[in-house]
Amino acid sequence: MKRVRIVALREDRKRLLEHLQDSALIMIKKSSKNKEGFSKVNMTSQTQIFEKNVALTEQALKILDDYAREKKGLLSSFCGRKEVDPDEIGVIASKAGEVVEVSKKIVELSKRIADNSAEKIRIKTSLAQLALWENLDIPLNTSDTRSTAVFIGTLPAAYSEKTLGEAIAGENPKLEFELEVQCCENNMTCMVLFAPISQKAMAEDVLRSLGYARPMSPTSHTPKEKSRRLNLRLEELDKDTKKAEEKIISYADRREDIKYTQDYFRIRADKYNVINELEHTRHVFVIEGYIPEEDTDKLSKLCDRVATCYVEFEDAGDDAPVKLKNNRFSRPAQGILTMYAAPSHADIDPTPLLAFFFYFFFGMMFSDAGYGLLMVVAIGIVLKVFRPDEKMRNNLKLFQYCGISTFFWGLIFGSIFGDAPVVLYNLFTGSKLTMAELLPWPTLDPQKDALLLMIVSIAFGLVHILVGMGCKFYICFKNKQYGEAFFDTGLWMLLLVGLAILGSGLALGQIFVTIGAAISIGCAVGLVLTQGRKKKGFGKVVGGLASLYDVTGYISDLLSYSRLLALGLTTGVMAQVFNMLASMFGTGIVGIFFLVVIMLVGHAINIGLNALGSYVHTMRLQYVEMFSKFYEGGGQEFEPFSLQSKYIKIQEEKQ
Repeated sequence: MKRVRIVALREDRKRLLEHLQDSALIMIKKSSKNKEGFSKVNMTSQTQIFEKNVALTEQALKILDDYAREKKGLLSSFCGRKEVDPDEIGVIASKAGEVVEVSKKIVELSKRIADNSAEKIRIKTSLAQLALWENLDIPLNTSDTRSTAVFIGTLPAAYSEKTLGEAIAGENPKLEFELEVQCCENNMTCMVLFAPISQKAMAEDVLRSLGYARPMSPTSHTPKEKSRRLNLRLEELDKDTKKAEEKIISYADRREDIKYTQDYFRIRADKYNVINELEHTRHVFVIEGYIPEEDTDKLSKLCDRVATCYVEFEDAGDDAPVKLKNNRFSRPAQGILTMYAAPSHADIDPTPLLAFFFYFFFGMMFSDAGYGLLMVVAIGIVLKVFRPDEKMRNNLKLFQYCGISTFFWGLIFGSIFGDAPVVLYNLFTGSKLTMAELLPWPTLDPQKDALLLMIVSIAFGLVHILVGMGCKFYICFKNKQYGEAFFDTGLWMLLLVGLAILGSGLALGQIFVTIGAAISIGCAVGLVLTQGRKKKGFGKVVGGLASLYDVTGYISDLLSYSRLLALGLTTGVMAQVFNMLASMFGTGIVGIFFLVVIMLVGHAINIGLNALGSYVHTMRLQYVEMFSKFYEGGGQEFEPFSLQSKYIKIQEEKQ
């Protein structure tokens, strides 16, 4: 990695930045302080305009999806972005203003629909309240006359006209009144009371004592007339909403334009964000950043071609970002590594090792030749037909390589969609053939050979851990930390090897027991003598003896690899169970129907569950068991200034 500094004329800024963004060659470094004589150009307002338009178009697309969902195939998510010619960006830019107006109209129509919906809720609430007064033939806001006080409202209790009249008379026998109960339900009474205007204050006191309240929405029309008007308004709102929805749907053919314009605004926003970070004088501006060493010539030629500028390179130092470079076999596993952490400059790139063990362990856990072949073929078709973007392609290739491993482990375990071949053969012939008899090569049965496979799984785990420790040994040795390499790592590696030889000697003979014991004892003594070397006095002995306790941690790590057997066994057993269920209905038409349905659904469930389990547990073995032995991470991943588009990608210019 190299540090790069580009000094160019301000008049060439637009052209140079656009070509740098297209080429994705450099990662621009943000500077917090300005150098003497330089200042920054504030492009915040322009950036905010572009970001606002990105948000507007995103909202418009979401609204379109709600009312006119885009027709996509089941596998459309694998499709890559559409390639456009660089000249098409100019066309997209020329239409940007019109597309923004279309997006605004879509958002406004959606707001109108939302406002209509809110108003309809309010109207329906009012109609529900008016329904209680449907028999009232005067307006709810009827006011007093010259001689009569009018009270229209509710009481928080259930009354009939008789009981309510008695209650009012009981409060004040002197009050003269006429009473009519309109409705009584749910412990609430709707009533109308007339009293002489001279006794209005008396009536108010009596009603207040009974909990009287006026209607929430008094109206100058009778309840029936008000209800009629509200229902008409509901019809108008429904028509208006339908019109707005139809108008939104009519914009569905502008979806592609909105997508491409959104990417245009996104690209422009990224460029102006970068301009905000650059240092300027009146005539020049400066770009500082990082570039992979192999791309320096390409950058120099690009700068000479598009601008008047000066380019210089220097060593990047330890704070430089990291760009991973791997072959086709390892590259798909880079995503697994960066999910954990990008490597620092003190680390080695463990991607090749991670890739090998990830494919290997995934296949051993999934372990069905039929499933593996299905993965390989299906992913191959998707890659060929849909041509996904690089990130999706790498994810698919990861599972394709896992599928190859799964296929071969399935052949070793004698599992092809479980025992489907012999189940079908036996069902239609009445034979009692087994998979071991059908296949022409020797196989391992996870159910019958569980102990052997447990030993094999732990042996693979030992190799996996030793590889991780070997990486630590290499890093320490490269950094001239010879004590850490030989004493802290090398002795532990030899001790684990000695214990493995000792354990295998129980089956292979006494000589292996003797060799393993000798190696183990020698390494244990070495650990006791060296692990406390950084302490003083008696602490050296205590530290050395205490270090031997770490062997329990290594034993625990090794036992974690029993999941290789457990998940492989689960996959096979579940497949066999579904096959058995499918064959229970005989060979008639109904039986064949259930056979097909149960096998398809059952194996689909098995693939989904156990593929996910294999992925998660394989990742755990890499992160917890191997990476913990040597990998620090904490590096910064190389993220070049590039076109961060969502729907389109620019075709590379032909040189």
